[in-house]
Amino acid sequence: MKALTILTIIASLASGDVLAGETGPMPAPPAAHSFTVGALRVTALRDSVNVVPNDGSVFGKDVGSNAVAALLRGVGLRTDRILLSVDALLVRSDTTVVLIDTGLGPAIPGSLGASLAEAGVKPEDISTVLITHVHGDHIGGLITADGNSVFRNAEIKIANPDWIWLQKQPEMKQLSSAISHQVKVFDPGEDVAAGITSVPIAGHTPGHVGYMITSKGESLLDIGDTAHSSIISLIEPEWTMGYDNDAEGGKSSRRRILNELSQSRQLVFAPHFPFPGVGWIERENGHFKWLPKR
Repeated sequence: MKALTILTIIASLASGDVLAGETGPMPAPPAAHSFTVGALRVTALRDSVNVVPNDGSVFGKDVGSNAVAALLRGVGLRTDRILLSVDALLVRSDTTVVLIDTGLGPAIPGSLGASLAEAGVKPEDISTVLITHVHGDHIGGLITADGNSVFRNAEIKIANPDWIWLQKQPEMKQLSSAISHQVKVFDPGEDVAAGITSVPIAGHTPGHVGYMITSKGESLLDIGDTAHSSIISLIEPEWTMGYDNDAEGGKSSRRRILNELSQSRQLVFAPHFPFPGVGWIERENGHFKWLPKR
């Protein structure tokens, strides 16, 4: 990113525009959007935004940037980049405060801390942190700029295959060392907190999971990185996603999960869809579309 003031970038994002030529992770203004799932108070938390260039490296890696541009042009969007939200989810009961994912953290810097404050929560209030997967935009907020654990009173739960994978990454050594004493691993599919069950969704990382949140007959599924763009990932779920560790596994999971969601009318939280990222997946003309919850 060029040397631009954070306030200038935030003003640009807030107005719905992105500065010409800028791509990559950028700051975004804090926001907290609350609703209920049964007896639980759930809050979508804004952290940042990722401006992805349409260069064939991420979206439509197998079909090329021209095909992606044609899709974007067809729905009235600019064709050179794709904007993705980077958000987290807070789940509160009478006795627990659970945070799902932590955003990009101090490198951007992310706005998760300020968004938590808008929700009336301090980092030390968090009792459990659940991680969908160990990419930097989901775990970066686990540590401070000087390498200390942010959620010092929390148990940090990570699927065992992802925790093993994370510890093998030299660039993540500071982070994994800082949180190791708080980490509790689980096998995908296990219950991880009261009313929250991990859901195996293979392909993105070795242990990528979603989280099904259930209370009093109501439910919400955090789909993690099953789908990134509310446009491209739904209209063309078969296109290769460059962020997936296993491209074919990612396609298979995306196709299966989107089919299931369109049939079940399951309410979902998608951390990279336009904030607050809460709504439903619907089938339309052989493809899928996003219906935001109002």
